[in-house]
Order: sequence, then structure tokens, then C-alpha cells
Amino acid sequence: MTDLASGQSAALVERPGKRERLVGAAIQLLHQQGVERTTLADIAKVADVPPGNVYYYFKAKDDVIVAVVEAHVELIKATLAAIDARHPSPKGRLKAFMREFAAQSEIVAQYGCPLGSLCSEIDKRPPGSRAPVTELMRLPIEWAETQFRALGRRDAHDLAIELLAAYEGTALLANTLSDPSVLSRAARRLDSRIDAL
Repeated sequence: MTDLASGQSAALVERPGKRERLVGAAIQLLHQQGVERTTLADIAKVADVPPGNVYYYFKAKDDVIVAVVEAHVELIKATLAAIDARHPSPKGRLKAFMREFAAQSEIVAQYGCPLGSLCSEIDKRPPGSRAPVTELMRLPIEWAETQFRALGRRDAHDLAIELLAAYEGTALLANTLSDPSVLSRAARRLDSRIDAL
């Protein structure tokens, strides 16, 4: 397609495929409504996909949940890789990690942490219907541990656990109190603690 004003080719923006739209809608709805209250019909509606088409991609709600967990895992990996690429020092990486969390303060205050909430809800489901959510916490913990270890910390694993626990706990409080500033203030304090290492 040509942009007549500039005479240059304009890139066509393709609409994501049905499966991608369904997964995107599921990510949004599972975060906003929760696992139990979200139906396949809700997901189809938000994805603008005919309800009958959902079953072509996903046989059951559990399959959608697994796809959501996998999408979150890929997003975590991409986010951490981007932080690694942009920041040469371990301290810079850890601080960027905290900025990523703080940037979500409004939505976390409204709906909770997308990862923590999902892990908690899935853990309450019957054993046969649980998606493998361990990666959602393991990946950032291992990444943070690598950063602390690069700073020469022997207690790198404990510091990584404490960092993620501090975020998750603060996210819970921000959501419970409906106050995004709880998360942004905590991120600034954690930033200062990282500087002090």
C-alpha cells in the first residue's frame, strides 16, 4: 500500500489470527474477571471470534488456561531479555525490573498482579485441571538471582525470593486498597535498596 502524501510504502498492519486473539482475550479476562468467572463465550466475544470457532483451537477452558500461562512465560522471557539487552550492569537490570513492575501500578491496583493472581487461582483448581504455573515465578526469581550473584552476593537466591515476594505482597496490598501509589512507592524503596547493595 502506498502513502500518497509521502510517496512511500506503508506497512499493512495485519489483524492477529483467531487463536492469537482468543489467547489475548483470555489473558485480559482471566486477569480482570478471574479464572472461574470467565467462560469460553466471554473469551470468544472479546476476541471477536464466533463462539463455535473457539473449539477448533481449544477443546476446553483448561486448554485456554494452559495457552495463557504459556503466553505469560514467553512475555516474561522477552521482557527479561530486553532488560538484559538495554542495561549492562546487574544493578541497572534489577532497577529496570522494578520499573517494569511499577509501570503496571494502575492495572495492578484495579485487578491485582496478573501473574500472582493467576498462580493463586490455578492453585485452587482441582489437581487434574491445573496449568503448570511454576514457571511464572521461577523465571523472574532465577533471573534476579543471576543479577544478585553478578553483584557478588552469596545470598543471591534469598535476595531474589525476597525481591519477588516484596513485589507480590505489595501488589496484593495495592489491589486490596485500590491504591496504585502503594506499588510505586514500594518500587522506589526497592530501587534504593538495590542502589545500596
